[in-house]
Amino acid sequence: MADTTPQASVIRPGLGRMALYVLLGFSAGLPFYMFNAVLLLRLARHDVDIVTVGFFAWVALLPTFKFAWAPLLDKYDVPGFGRFWGKRRGWIMLSQLGIFLSTVAMAFTSADTNLPVTALFAVLLAFWTTTLEVAADAWRIELAPTAEQQGPLVAANLWGYRSAMVAAGSGAILIAAAWDWTIAYLVIAAASFLPFPILAAMRPDPGRGGGRSTALATGLIASTLVLGASLAVAAAVGWALLAAIGSIGMRNPSVMSYYVFGIALIPFIALGAAVPWIVKLPADHPLLNTAALAPYINVAWRYGIVIIPILLFVSVYRMGDVMALTLSHPLFNALGYGLTQIGVADGFVALFSSMLGVALGGWLAAKAPMGWALAIGAVMSALSNWIFAWLAHQAPGGPLWFHIGSLPVTAGDFDLYLAMAVDQFGHGFEGAVFVVYLSLLVNPRFPGAQYALLSGLAFLLPRLLAGLSGVFQKAIGYDGFFLMAGTMSLAAIVFLPLILRARPRPDDAS
Repeated sequence: MADTTPQASVIRPGLGRMALYVLLGFSAGLPFYMFNAVLLLRLARHDVDIVTVGFFAWVALLPTFKFAWAPLLDKYDVPGFGRFWGKRRGWIMLSQLGIFLSTVAMAFTSADTNLPVTALFAVLLAFWTTTLEVAADAWRIELAPTAEQQGPLVAANLWGYRSAMVAAGSGAILIAAAWDWTIAYLVIAAASFLPFPILAAMRPDPGRGGGRSTALATGLIASTLVLGASLAVAAAVGWALLAAIGSIGMRNPSVMSYYVFGIALIPFIALGAAVPWIVKLPADHPLLNTAALAPYINVAWRYGIVIIPILLFVSVYRMGDVMALTLSHPLFNALGYGLTQIGVADGFVALFSSMLGVALGGWLAAKAPMGWALAIGAVMSALSNWIFAWLAHQAPGGPLWFHIGSLPVTAGDFDLYLAMAVDQFGHGFEGAVFVVYLSLLVNPRFPGAQYALLSGLAFLLPRLLAGLSGVFQKAIGYDGFFLMAGTMSLAAIVFLPLILRARPRPDDAS
């Protein structure tokens, strides 16, 4: 019998499916750099204190909590868009509208004279970027449920994602060097919106339909209301958080560090207390079949107490990637590299190295034992940070070595390009292996919600600590910071003997 699921009819296996995920990865990767590495460089160029720059890394914490709204994407359609293009594409299209408008808002506040306003629009950009990723990840897991199918699709998605990050990083930085940050953000906003008309021109999902124009108009009206509500909620929550953080000592980093470590421990303490009770629940228990809670309780129910070392492993595994992204560009700025040199490093050098790393990582995850793939990825992540510890003792300038077109490359410039090449290769490799491993932990009954939960918790500890990057840098310097971050990633290997023996309990409802 032919497969009549919507995703099978709309996009068939093969090059078309891979091209789609290159596109989706591209549309998610463009905005990610703009509220992360590019924003941190922008703040550093505006002479914002390094501790405050580090605090802005907490904007990237928002994706960690995507499990809080991911079930909505599994359960509800976007009005208008959903009735014609289906659940997954409807949410992707709404997210792209949010990404476009948030990036435009960041363009017109690029002077950074009001940091709370800068933070507000960065948070909104992070929210809609994350929502796009949730919808795309759920669709990917539905399309490719096995490791052999996931490997190529993950590689395609990461090719698009990392090439977009390079395009956003290099392109935005070079545009800012030639003009200013406002123009840079406006160009990225326009580029991030390109997939929207492509998705809108695709066939409707089977069983859906009606008028394309009517669905588009209705979707745009509904999207306007949703985007306005998200702005109001983000402003209110942001004001409350700033007031609360200020009262506990934002100006006292040593006090902040205690709160950060305390928050990081909460999920593991809560799981340790709840898992012995959860594993005793019968499969037909309401908590395992309620739409709001079942996706999350099911994770602990299937894996039992071993879910704790699994989450500890994935938290430590991505530590180097997150920490490097936080302070690498402030390091380049502090060493005295210009925007042109940083833009070139973020351009061709990063693109080629990242693509190679993603390709090899995706291939290894599909062909080799997962334990070996994960171990090699941890080593690659460590090396990717340690190369920046070496770079911290280098300097721009020096003798002219060669030209790239009309661009002269000095010995100091080559040091920067070499460090970026090692970093992007290692983290591209590690990232591809990690996504495949995490996808295989997911119960096919809850692809969107469970992947959001697992990937969110995986980044909770790294992104919490990334917010203290400026504090660490002031205490141990850039070289000490990157040595520490690389060692953390390598330490993930300790957990491999525990997690590789983990087997999920059979779920009859799957």
